[in-house]
Amino acid sequence: MAAQPMPTDIDRLNKTILCYAETIYRFNGLWEGPDPLTPLISLFLIQLTFSMVIIHLLVYALKPFHQPPFVAEILGGILLGPSAFGRIKVYRRMMFPNYSFRVLEPMAHLFIGYYAFLAGLKMDVRAITRTGSKSLKVAIAGTIIPFLFGSAVFFIFTNDKSQKFGFLFWGAALTVTGFSVLSKVLETHQILHTEIGKTALASALISDMCSWVFLAVAFAVTSSPSNSPWSLISTVAFLLLCVFYIRPVLSWIIQKTPEGQGYSEFYICSILTGVALCGVITDTCGTHPMIGAFIFGLVIPNEVLEATIVEKLDDFVMGILVPVYFVVCGLRTNIDVISDTSSWFVVGIVIVLTCTVKALSSLILTMFSDLPVNEAMAVGLLSNAKGILVLVILEAGQIQGALSTETYSMMMVAVLLMTMIVTPAAIWFRPVQSTVPYKRRTLQKAKSDEELRILACIYNIRNVPTIINLLRTSNASTKSPISVVALQLVELVGRASTMMVVHDSHSAGPRNPSHIEAQADQITAAFDNYELRSEGVQTQAVTARCAYTTMDEDICTFAKDRRPALIIIPFHKQQTLDGEMEDINPSIRSVNEGVLANAPCSVGILIDRGLAESHDHASNVAVLFFGGPDDREALAYAWRMADNPDVRLTVVRFIPSTDAEKLDLVESIDKDHLSLPIDHESEKLLDDDYLGNFKTATMKDKSITYCELVLNDEEEAIKAIKLMDENRHDLYLVGRGRGMVSPLTSGLADWCDCPELGPIGDLLVTSEFESSFSVLIVQQYIKTDKDGSIRSANSGDFGEEVIMRPSVSESDGFESLHSFRRWDHDN
Repeated sequence: MAAQPMPTDIDRLNKTILCYAETIYRFNGLWEGPDPLTPLISLFLIQLTFSMVIIHLLVYALKPFHQPPFVAEILGGILLGPSAFGRIKVYRRMMFPNYSFRVLEPMAHLFIGYYAFLAGLKMDVRAITRTGSKSLKVAIAGTIIPFLFGSAVFFIFTNDKSQKFGFLFWGAALTVTGFSVLSKVLETHQILHTEIGKTALASALISDMCSWVFLAVAFAVTSSPSNSPWSLISTVAFLLLCVFYIRPVLSWIIQKTPEGQGYSEFYICSILTGVALCGVITDTCGTHPMIGAFIFGLVIPNEVLEATIVEKLDDFVMGILVPVYFVVCGLRTNIDVISDTSSWFVVGIVIVLTCTVKALSSLILTMFSDLPVNEAMAVGLLSNAKGILVLVILEAGQIQGALSTETYSMMMVAVLLMTMIVTPAAIWFRPVQSTVPYKRRTLQKAKSDEELRILACIYNIRNVPTIINLLRTSNASTKSPISVVALQLVELVGRASTMMVVHDSHSAGPRNPSHIEAQADQITAAFDNYELRSEGVQTQAVTARCAYTTMDEDICTFAKDRRPALIIIPFHKQQTLDGEMEDINPSIRSVNEGVLANAPCSVGILIDRGLAESHDHASNVAVLFFGGPDDREALAYAWRMADNPDVRLTVVRFIPSTDAEKLDLVESIDKDHLSLPIDHESEKLLDDDYLGNFKTATMKDKSITYCELVLNDEEEAIKAIKLMDENRHDLYLVGRGRGMVSPLTSGLADWCDCPELGPIGDLLVTSEFESSFSVLIVQQYIKTDKDGSIRSANSGDFGEEVIMRPSVSESDGFESLHSFRRWDHDN
């Protein structure tokens, strides 16, 4: 006889489901019951909002102390936990009741999985292969010694046999150096580009990678000691699968995507779904789900795709969702347990030892290497910076039962103190360079028998021929050498990290270089070739990864460190095949304006109008001189070029006529709206002195031509400049003209498309010319005194005045200017 099915009580089943649904959300709002915080979803959203508000308020409060946001996030989590607010029973029962952990913890770990994906996406594994031997030694010492030390302290501190594997988590936590946290601290205090900063950041990158390995090993061992080898083997197999199969498949799909089309929402959502699946796979293997998400982020192949994902995900995960994880970590921390089971004296000793172990490991390294003691101490203290990964390691240890609440809480306090130490250490070890006199900030003050330092900024490979063309014209020799630093500026996207890489021309590049690395190799090769083919030239190629919003600050900081007399920055437009100037990137214009406003030396904006494609260097150079410090700086650079026997120099001074001088001169306002209080009479005397010195020194040089034009207005000035195109000049040097408004340029200033070039520079760039040439817009460094007045690089005493050559005046007729080929020293 067949078994009869059990009768089903539909009403009771529906009632049970309804009861479960009521714990998720309510149907009738406040009318359902008196407590609106009972439903899980409502409670979770309030917890999310409350934690965000508290943490962001702490970030704002600690900003004057220059503490990284990570410190405020840990403090916020601890304050919301049982160590502070949790002592209030009403608060704990309403805001964080025990049943709310059914939603709070899973959501926090889901968010932390996507954080791991972003961490892998931003990590540049190739940078590890470019790490110098000194940074590698620091990283190895900072990984092995803290791990052994942490393990030993753990066994001394606890005798609980049930926590025998807790040493893995303590040791791993001490080896962690938060790469992203450290890079922000170094950048904030302007030591990122120093030797200490570069060593600390490079070693932090290696330590960060090792910490992920420690997490996988520790989690696998504590989950199932007998099966831990299989867990690790299967995780390694998944890593190889991602590297050799998933990455090529993603690369193939990306190649099929038309360039410039972007990535569809379906494609991005598929990537984010793959993050969760990879976490499930490594969780099935027996290691942490974060490992799978991290590996998947590492193998994403395309930088544009990386930038797209980071743009869509970073702010949402890091700013909104990750605070929930800090709350979970804070709820697991209970400082009262520490004081109940151990004396604060013992706890203090343990915390002090854990905070100094990184510095001790670096000091021990000085016995076996040439690392200076002060640098080792600085790198060791800076390496105390921690990140979210250390919290993941400690929380995983507590979840696995390897760490008690006491040991977990103690390490949380130690992590907080270690990270707080980093900012004072960065301030203490920051090199004081501003107190050292920096005298050679301009070309006008540079001596002919001294090394001329130039910082050449490069946004893309197309800038290289134009810059090298200009450098070849600059007349380097053994008596007057030139030192050039080629600074490749790379936008901070994808897994790129804020750091600076110095390229060694003698070392082989990576076997499969990325697009940025391939460009860096081409730039290094081009400048090496320029150095080999020239006398008295020394070059170095450097790649700087930074965001466009801070790129101008990074350029100026780097210039303060290298102390050049001139920064060369390419223009934000380039010439098309039909001769028009088109924008490359609007962000470059903002960077250039920032450099012009804050540079510690003179600046030149270089524009190419087709010269670099057909010439090795400029042979016919012209200077358009209207007066002022910028024009004198342009003449000083051209004067140096004129020492090259292959260069012919033409200097044209534009002088307003008596009628034109009756017009009122108006002081110009700079881009930052700060008036430059220039004394025009004094500047005119300085111009006369400097030009008199120039004419005296070059009187017998047949390759140099000087001429003066007395003109009535800007229309005649424009016509004269355009007539100069008949002489086929290769390079024009023009001052930016800050603070000096001539009657011959006042009308042009009102119609400038690019004010950062000045009126004459804008005319040369935007107008139509038949010949191909380059233009260098020069701005002289001007020191501002305390009273607000300015001091330019004056010419000093140039000796007795030289008789001026006859100028071309309006009485001679403007038609006589139809050809500038007549200008020579016999006129």
